[in-house]
Amino acid sequence: MPETTETVPGASADTRTARDRLADARVYLCTDARRRQGDLAEFLDTVLAGGVDIVQLRDKGMEAAEELEHLQVFADACARHGRLLAVNDRADVAHAARADVLHLGQGDLPVPAARAILGPDVLVGRSTHAESEAAAAAVQEGVDYFCTGPCWPTPTKPGRHAPGLDLVRYTAGLATERPWFAIGGVDLGNLDEVLAAGARRVVVVRAITEADDPGAAAAEFAGRLRSL
Repeated sequence: MPETTETVPGASADTRTARDRLADARVYLCTDARRRQGDLAEFLDTVLAGGVDIVQLRDKGMEAAEELEHLQVFADACARHGRLLAVNDRADVAHAARADVLHLGQGDLPVPAARAILGPDVLVGRSTHAESEAAAAAVQEGVDYFCTGPCWPTPTKPGRHAPGLDLVRYTAGLATERPWFAIGGVDLGNLDEVLAAGARRVVVVRAITEADDPGAAAAEFAGRLRSL
């Protein structure tokens, strides 16, 4: 799926590569499979239409076969809207799902090993939680983007130290051309603080997934980020 094109009925074909889309991305959403709500396809259509650029299935503990079933729903939605599909942690699942993006944590598969499985076209991202990790990710061969944080403590990563906005400021000071996203507790109420620290892209979880109107929340994030 790395070179997917826009397939929304009535729309012009989107011939941008995955890396072109990454360069333009501002809002990266992580969501579970919404098994409790039972509205995955509708939810994805709503938030992707609202302005989410990249969507990642993050549902820890799910067996690979079940994950692939849900990822097909993600893939179909991303194809309809011309957005990027990300898989967390597992290169084998990313390969099987034909995902656009594989996201790797610091303790996950090394980037060269992931590249050996996925080839050169799938985008690879890294998580960074310290200045040294951000500096390394900004220049590491085979990495296409990275995330830096958490900006604030978050229940999605219980017990993880939050380096806060100081790490965002440090990362902004690297002046790297590689895309990077601020992550961790980012919501519409604190977005201005994140932007003031130098971020121009964010990863969002609860501020969209738990919003009363997820599509409107996605649209506000996208509008504020793209107005800069």
